[in-house]
Amino acid sequence: MLPAAEAEAKILALVSSPTEAEQVPLGDALGRILAQAISSPLDFPHWDNSAMDGYAVRYADVQGARAEAPVALALTETIPAGRSPTRPVGPGQAARILTGSMLPDGADTIVIQEVTQREGNRVLVLEAPTPKQFVRHQGSFCRAGDSLMGSGLRIGGPELAVLASAQCVEVPVFPQPRVAILSTGDELVTPETALRPGQIVDSNQYALAALVRQAGAIPVPLGIVADQPEALRAAIQSALARANVIVSSGGVSVGDYDYVDKILAELGATLHIRSVAVKPGKPLTVATIPAQRGVEPIYFGLPGNPVSALVTFWRFVVPALRKRSGLDGGWAPTFLPATTRHALKAGGQRETYLWGRLSTTPSGYEFELASGGHNSGNLINLAGTNALAIVPVGTTLIAAGEPVQVMSVG
Repeated sequence: MLPAAEAEAKILALVSSPTEAEQVPLGDALGRILAQAISSPLDFPHWDNSAMDGYAVRYADVQGARAEAPVALALTETIPAGRSPTRPVGPGQAARILTGSMLPDGADTIVIQEVTQREGNRVLVLEAPTPKQFVRHQGSFCRAGDSLMGSGLRIGGPELAVLASAQCVEVPVFPQPRVAILSTGDELVTPETALRPGQIVDSNQYALAALVRQAGAIPVPLGIVADQPEALRAAIQSALARANVIVSSGGVSVGDYDYVDKILAELGATLHIRSVAVKPGKPLTVATIPAQRGVEPIYFGLPGNPVSALVTFWRFVVPALRKRSGLDGGWAPTFLPATTRHALKAGGQRETYLWGRLSTTPSGYEFELASGGHNSGNLINLAGTNALAIVPVGTTLIAAGEPVQVMSVG
């Protein structure tokens, strides 16, 4: 059994980052990974403009203004946002200006309207500003040709705003990984099927498809595969034709009907991992298969028990999907220091993951253990889980109130 950290490092070494890019419309780029660095085609701001409502003036005219000796300036025009000034500001003059409006020639300072008094076609300045006050100068945020963002960045709302401002209407992104999902087992049925004695609803197909989507990849659900070598071989071959990552659940332990490793070997795969020292989730197959369409597919054979399948997916598959999606680093799970509100018990032989909720308090993070039994077949108390508390190898108890390392999965 490989320790969890060693298994993660081995998996990430096996996964290649994408090199090709595709163009998507700006409106479809949310959540995608930027495939090329984006440079600014424009200065930001595009021109000198006002950061406040007030008056555009020459500093030299108003540097001595005060309430008892106001400076009177003649108004030349009003400059609404989106309109160009029509005349310069000369000595003894001012232009009414609004936030975002373009600064007229001659003006170098903004006097906010709160320290002025309007009298017909002139304005009284009652307080001296500082030089260049409230002027946003052209190019002060970014110059044309400067880098806006680098390759490997996940595009969120702020990034979309920057791209839109730069008029980047077609965005270069990496193709999303396609992940085929198989559930193995004669006992499995779909949720629509009336249960007979001994049968189990296939929840893994739905949970794993959702987690694949949350990881920024495209799930390709292929349904339930019978515990027959021929059926499994056909399903894996079908998956290889449709995806570059395959995730199956079940069939990777040492039972009489666990055929995954055998079929992979027959298909020419290299098996890199057979088990990991974690609980739940010891059986874990990780294999690479000869390249398809120029990309070497990677196969994750997860345990069949629902909690084991989810824990191993969070711990080992998500980092692989992050790397294969093109993210520039940050592939590993997020681990946070917390205080546990409940006693955390483990056998001590394997790194143990206990599920529950992580919350923020004035004193830091706190972990609340999910109520009910913590075994690999009980998925009922997984609802609401956003974190896994980790009990290290060699530790059998972390008492309530003690520090614990927690892995975020929310």
